[in-house]
Amino acid sequence: MAATPFPELDRVLSALVHGARDVLGEAFVGAYLQGSFALGDGDAASDADFIIVTAADPGPAEEEALGVLHAAIHDRPEPWAQHLEGSYVPREVFRRPPSAHPEAPGAPRDRGWRDPATGQPPRAYPFLFLGNGERALVRSEHDNTLVVRQVFREHGITLAGPPPSSLVDAVDPDELRGEIRAIMRSFGDEVVTGSFVLDALWMQGFTALLFARMLHALATGKVGSKPAALAWAREHVEARWLPLLEDAWAQRARYPRGRGAPDAHRALAPAPERAAETIAFVRYALGRGEG
Repeated sequence: MAATPFPELDRVLSALVHGARDVLGEAFVGAYLQGSFALGDGDAASDADFIIVTAADPGPAEEEALGVLHAAIHDRPEPWAQHLEGSYVPREVFRRPPSAHPEAPGAPRDRGWRDPATGQPPRAYPFLFLGNGERALVRSEHDNTLVVRQVFREHGITLAGPPPSSLVDAVDPDELRGEIRAIMRSFGDEVVTGSFVLDALWMQGFTALLFARMLHALATGKVGSKPAALAWAREHVEARWLPLLEDAWAQRARYPRGRGAPDAHRALAPAPERAAETIAFVRYALGRGEG
C-alpha cells in the first residue's frame, strides 16, 4: 500500500485496514483517507484522517475488538501510529445528511451528554471515533459533518473498497456554507467570550488556521487545505492578520510527534499576545462570515 509520501504511515494504514477488515468481516465496506492527505497537502506535521465505512454500526463485540486493534496500533513504533484520527461510519448514515439519524442503536447518550471530541451537546449520529493522539475509541459526532462528506466524496483516497463517490451524495455548496457558519458561531462564541481558553500552543495555531479555512470555504463553497486557505487569505483578508496566520502555519513544524505528544502539547503555551490576536481574528472572521 502506497497511499501517502510516507512509507511508515503507509505501513500503519495497512495495519489499520487489515485489522479492521478482520474484525468487521462482511460488514467491512471500505477504508479511506480524507482530510489533509486527501486534499493533497498532508505533510510530516499532519495527522492521518481516516474513514472506515461499515455495512452497519459495529456491535459490542466488534467495538471491543476494534478497541483492541487501535490500542495495538497506537503501541507500534512508528510515530504515525499515534497520529491517526477517524471514524467508523455506517454506510446508510453517511449517505444521508448529518442530522437524519440522531442516535446510534444500542448506544443511548445520558442526559447532559457532551461530545468528548467537540464538547457539544447531541446534534447528530455519534460514530465510533479515534482522536489524534488517543488510543481508545469514543462515540463522537466529530466526523458526522458535511465538511467531511465533501472532502471524502471529492478527494478521498481509497485504501480498500469502492470509490468514495459511490457512497456519498454530492454536497450542496450552500448547505456546506450553512454548516460552516453554524460551526463558526458555536466555536467562535466560545473563543471570544473566554469560555474556551486558548492555553495550548497547538490549539491557538489550529484555531487561527481553522477560521481562515472556514472563511475560504465560505468564499469558494468548497473545503480547502490549510495551505490553500493561507494562500487565499494572503489575497483576501486584512493584512494585519497575515503574521498571525503565517506564524500558525510555521509553528506546526515544532509540534511534538509520536508517543507522549498529547502531554507534551499540554506543556506548550502560546505567547499571551498571540492568543489575544487569535481571539481578535476569530471576532473578525465571525463578522466576515455573516457578511
